Amino acid sequence: MRPLIDFNSGWLFEGKDTVRLPHTAVELPFSYFDEKAYQRVFTYEKRFAADPAWNGREVSVVFDGAMANARVSLNGAEITAHKDGYTPFEARLTGKLKTGENVITVTIDGSENPEIPPFGGQIDYLTYAGIYREAWLRVTAPVFIGNAKVETPDALAEAKAVRARIELSNPTGLALSGTVTAVLHDAEGRQIAEAQAAVSGESVDIAMDGLSGIALWDIDNPALYTLVVTLETPHGKDEASFRFGFRTAEFTTEGFKLNGRLLKLRGLNRHQSFPYMGYAMGRSAQERDAEILKRELKLNIVRTSHYPQSHYFLDRCDELGLLVFEEIPGWQHIGGESWKDESVVNVRRMITRDWNHPSIIIWGVRINESQDDHDFYVRTNRLARELDPTRSTGGVRFITDSELLEDVYTMNDFILGNEELGGNRPRTPLRPQQEVTGLDRVVPYMITEYGGHMYPTKSWDQEQRQAEHTLRHLEVMNAAYGDPQIAGCIGWCAFDYNTHKDFGSGDRICHHGVMDMFREPKFAAYAYISQCDPEDEVVLKPVTFWARGERNIGGVLPLIILTNCDEVELVYGKNPPKRFRPDREKFPHLPHAPVVITRAHLTEEELGLWGMSWEDATITGYIGGKAVKTVEFVCDPIAHDLEVIADRTRIGADGDTVRVMVRALDQSGKKLPFFPEPVSIEVSGAAERLGPALVPLRAGSTGFWLRSTGKGPITITVTSERLGRAVATLSAG
Repeated sequence: MRPLIDFNSGWLFEGKDTVRLPHTAVELPFSYFDEKAYQRVFTYEKRFAADPAWNGREVSVVFDGAMANARVSLNGAEITAHKDGYTPFEARLTGKLKTGENVITVTIDGSENPEIPPFGGQIDYLTYAGIYREAWLRVTAPVFIGNAKVETPDALAEAKAVRARIELSNPTGLALSGTVTAVLHDAEGRQIAEAQAAVSGESVDIAMDGLSGIALWDIDNPALYTLVVTLETPHGKDEASFRFGFRTAEFTTEGFKLNGRLLKLRGLNRHQSFPYMGYAMGRSAQERDAEILKRELKLNIVRTSHYPQSHYFLDRCDELGLLVFEEIPGWQHIGGESWKDESVVNVRRMITRDWNHPSIIIWGVRINESQDDHDFYVRTNRLARELDPTRSTGGVRFITDSELLEDVYTMNDFILGNEELGGNRPRTPLRPQQEVTGLDRVVPYMITEYGGHMYPTKSWDQEQRQAEHTLRHLEVMNAAYGDPQIAGCIGWCAFDYNTHKDFGSGDRICHHGVMDMFREPKFAAYAYISQCDPEDEVVLKPVTFWARGERNIGGVLPLIILTNCDEVELVYGKNPPKRFRPDREKFPHLPHAPVVITRAHLTEEELGLWGMSWEDATITGYIGGKAVKTVEFVCDPIAHDLEVIADRTRIGADGDTVRVMVRALDQSGKKLPFFPEPVSIEVSGAAERLGPALVPLRAGSTGFWLRSTGKGPITITVTSERLGRAVATLSAG
């Protein structure tokens, strides 16, 4: 879209603190807090001078998101209200500004208002109060470009086409005439095509045909294009841009097809929350999460559970080639008629905000895990199809024999480990489709949650539990890959998250992630990472801390080695090496089955070597007969080093953020999994620390975020009483 004026600085919070947006109303501790601390009304105020150049122009403040039930006043008079905490809204200032100083006031209500989705019942996540996304000042001509929906019909044809409906905004009802010009650019800014149309109403249709040399948007080549739209009317000129991609996405009874090619979907669910700051993390943190999901976890899809998420996150998914399942706010509960009306409006807000993202392949138009409600879900599906006939609808449920009103039957299948659901059957990762749907036919079908609360696992849990946690993710993925009727599986979930007292481990944390809240991987993360092609990354991750007495009874067997290598070699102490191949018997369908070393793989003599004297070990991965990666374990780890490392060494000057990880390492450079001692964190220079200054290490690590406060050098000093001091330097500007 058009350039917007940064409106994030200089907000007075609760009449006493000057803050910059995004902002969380209450900074919560890491755990064991009272979630009611933010469940009240908060006030933000900003004073600014009206620029004389704005005379005769349309002036609005655009809020990307505020939680929740926001009311906006200008100079004491209310000018707009917005209930939904997850979508943008505008406060129109035109005709209301005074000469000189003006005061804009925003009140938000953090209470769980039962008239607003997702509230009214219990929800397994927190909805942190605050103006937690950015705010912008938009100044335009009196008639301006409001939105545009860009479509690419028949994207697989050799000669491609673009269809765009340009929506004009005309708040004062001026007579409409003029022209709209649209210019298509590729990612390098080269002009590809141009079209023009006359203005005759509040929307204008643009068509471009016979386009050649167009690259498809795909997960491995996310080619993006931009439509630059210029509006010229007697009332002035306006310009906006809309980014999109050429691609097809289709859910079929044979699975999911991207650009006509079958693609098994492999993903995780994501909450947009962070330690201490809740939702209030800006562009860099949002983009970084997308990078972690795509580049580190090697996923090809993410579900935005259970609400629309930051446009920065979605923009980065577009750029990376990470597919997205986006859904409306809600968790199990369906409210009364006014609640349902608001939820239907949420469908409209979500789709009209995000319909040009090529990464989004399906709209979630059902309240997560809710019961059937025919009339309600007829409405949500009908609206979604009217607004965007190019994408499928899905409705996430956990009940079987649910009425299918959507295009895709999307199911949370928690049968693995659920004896009540499983009955007397053997261990079952996923149920057959028609057992779940109760239908007499096969339909497009996708698994949208598994794992999670069925086997919560902390990053510092015993190795044996973490190995079982890893196996469960592997087994479900293997089952999904082996069933052509399943489009794919999206596990619960990517990151641990704070929650209400009614859920989680009593510490206000759901330890459901394959990563912790600081995005530090648990072993189960490598179940996903190891499925990537070795040309992308060679993965060799033994699921062990390598300790003689960490597991029940002792030893490290069965030893799971998550890898995409052809075979692995184990050397124990000074004994002869032994090679092992992936377990294709148990995991025949995975792209890369793990190596699983059991007692049955070793002779009595070899087992005897794993006696009371614990030894070093070396594990080497081989591809095509060549050693490609080696992992070494020491038998006597000691606390040796303190590591401090930031995701980036340079950040922006205006409130940009960066994650910093702190780890305790042994003498071989491995993280010490049970090192619990505290570290103190000091930050000097052009940044501030988000979170407390004295924190314990959990599973040998901790993290925090820095937020820039200006330009210049930044010094981070982390001190451990035992490991000494470690220093990292960054710069802002």
